[in-house]
Amino acid sequence: MPITFLTDYGVADDFAGVCRAVIARIAPDVRVIDITHGIPRHDVREAGAVLAETVPYSPDAVHLAVVDPGVGGHRRALAVRPAESGHLFVAPDNGLLPPALDALGGPAEVVDISASRFALERASATFHGRDLFAPVAAHLALGASLADAGEPVDPGSLERTPLSLPEIQQNRAFAHAIRIDGFGNVSLDLTAEHISGHPLAGAARVSVGSRSRRRTAARGRTFGDVSDGSFLLYEDSSGSMALAVNRGDASEVLDVRVGDVVELEPAP
Repeated sequence: MPITFLTDYGVADDFAGVCRAVIARIAPDVRVIDITHGIPRHDVREAGAVLAETVPYSPDAVHLAVVDPGVGGHRRALAVRPAESGHLFVAPDNGLLPPALDALGGPAEVVDISASRFALERASATFHGRDLFAPVAAHLALGASLADAGEPVDPGSLERTPLSLPEIQQNRAFAHAIRIDGFGNVSLDLTAEHISGHPLAGAARVSVGSRSRRRTAARGRTFGDVSDGSFLLYEDSSGSMALAVNRGDASEVLDVRVGDVVELEPAP
């Protein structure tokens, strides 16, 4: 079974590489698929969203996801089997996993791997990616059972990150920026379903405000629907409404960061 690998480690340090080396020593024939190591540092919410978006396109795999600002603390380390499909997950219990698990029927079997017999000897208190999560993922990929990897815990006890929701008013909506990709495109916690029947649904142009800045975005399907440097409101590949500047950076122009509120209303 392959392993997918997602972290906030970046590529400048050896963190992701040494985790791959640990996997290769245990399971040299297992394929490792790097999803990304560019999750913003400590951004559990972003990691959960990316993992949930990735899994539907993945073969059955062990999904190793390490964004772990609580490493060495009281948070649990988990391996999880969801109710549907042949996927397995290995990650810290900090809210990262539920978005992906919910899409697969929820967690069916969960074990705490904090004291797993598969962990490396002399494990570091601050690098569980290398010393705990990677070796456990490797053994699971080779066919080890969850019962071999850790102690069972209540599937209903997983930590969850509170979901943000848009506020829909009579003629406008207030949404939150939930993700900003490397191109500066801003995904919102607003979907087409949220605004079905709302004036925004049929608006060809939308006034968008954040902080002290306001711009007008054209409603479209693709970046090419607007000229270079122009704003676009569109539905992104994950089903969220999103803001972009064709060949530009919407987050920079609007001065938007993840968690910021964005106001949208039909423009004249």
